[in-house]
Amino acid sequence: MAEQDYLGARLAELTQIRELVAAAREVVGAGWVKDAWFVSHDAQGKPRSVDFMAAKRMGNIPVDRACLVGAILHAGGGVASADTQLVQRTFDLTWHTIHRRPQEPVHWCPAPTIRAQQLRDLVQWNDRADRTGTDVEALLHSVEQAAVREVDNGRSRLAAFAGRE
Repeated sequence: MAEQDYLGARLAELTQIRELVAAAREVVGAGWVKDAWFVSHDAQGKPRSVDFMAAKRMGNIPVDRACLVGAILHAGGGVASADTQLVQRTFDLTWHTIHRRPQEPVHWCPAPTIRAQQLRDLVQWNDRADRTGTDVEALLHSVEQAAVREVDNGRSRLAAFAGRE
């Protein structure tokens, strides 16, 4: 029963991850940026590049454009959501989608130093000179598909439990 409960919770979380990634793709579709986490307008209406620390000091700011990581944060509830399990696991799946084969298991809870390096990897991926907003949207679409695959795998495992009863 404990395994079934765990799988049910995992399926719910994966569904939330897929929805968050879909929302992040919409953010990027509305406006993408490299070499900054966000672009927001200041009080005079001028665009201003905002990094993570500045966004943290400013609180929940309106976002005109976002990078890959910024879009995930924004879709997850803003910078204040950075440490939530949902946002962190969305970063995990995004990193996995870039760097691992689909059939490899996702490492959902890497050590803090590894997760920090993976976040830097995502920022560097976004900021490559030849990267485009279309590339980022395509990646986020692939992350959505990865979440769906994970849901399908979990449902298969749940069905196997049901077959044993």
